[in-house]
Amino acid sequence: MKTDASSAVLRIEPRRGWLSLDLGELWDFRELLYFLAWRDVKVRYKQTALGVAWAVLQPLLTTFVFTIFFGRLAQIGSDGLPYPLFSFAGLLPWTFFSQGLLKSSESLVGSANLIKKVYFPRLIVPISAILPGLVDTGVSFVVLFGLAAFYGVPLSSGLVTLPFFLLLSVVSALGLGMWLSALNVQYRDVRYVVPFFVQLGLFVTPVIYPASRVLPRLEAAGLPAWIYGLNPMAGVVEGFRWALFGGRPFPASLVAASVAVSAGLLLLGAYSFRRMERNFADLV
Repeated sequence: MKTDASSAVLRIEPRRGWLSLDLGELWDFRELLYFLAWRDVKVRYKQTALGVAWAVLQPLLTTFVFTIFFGRLAQIGSDGLPYPLFSFAGLLPWTFFSQGLLKSSESLVGSANLIKKVYFPRLIVPISAILPGLVDTGVSFVVLFGLAAFYGVPLSSGLVTLPFFLLLSVVSALGLGMWLSALNVQYRDVRYVVPFFVQLGLFVTPVIYPASRVLPRLEAAGLPAWIYGLNPMAGVVEGFRWALFGGRPFPASLVAASVAVSAGLLLLGAYSFRRMERNFADLV
């Protein structure tokens, strides 16, 4: 009996094992990743009066409010830096992380029509939701360097380590984003929970205040400094400022703990994503 080639059926099944993330397949679909990421950038600023300026307005206005209430009134301190520069430098990685986390957690549900109609590596969706934030961060760097020049604060020789801390924030956002995006497919409560915890996260991360205000209190309580690094963005924000402006050194254990937690979040996100991926098209 002859088999008609036109009647052949192609079956696409998930690979066994959560470690098989099909990174080679992701590379094959890199053009789709680029298209989705660039689409988000264009949609974000389409038909806006200020365009890409919105990327810096949020951290600038937030810096203004923080400077008045925390820098001037509360006198929280800024490790010797002018408070506007201190808070803006902390807001850059935090804004990238928080916006990337919010958008990636909603990414699978927001791409329901695409997921149901055509096959592609689903991991592309949360990744493409995070990447546009790098464009906003790049634009904000121009403002940051302008503030540094305005206040006469020179850049540190540790600037070469800045890509490492930026990569660490990408890993943290992607790890949590993969897990929450997969969880959001099954439980739509996630969309309400994530913004709440992002708001809380701002106050447990040294954006408004320096970590030097927290670490001595931990030591006084008999706790090691790396405890603070269990919040991965604590190490990122402190490392970010240090890479830009140098200044007071911070414990290496703080960054080491942030690196370990970020790597753990990435593994947890990959594990959760792989376990739930086969049901996305049915539930989304």
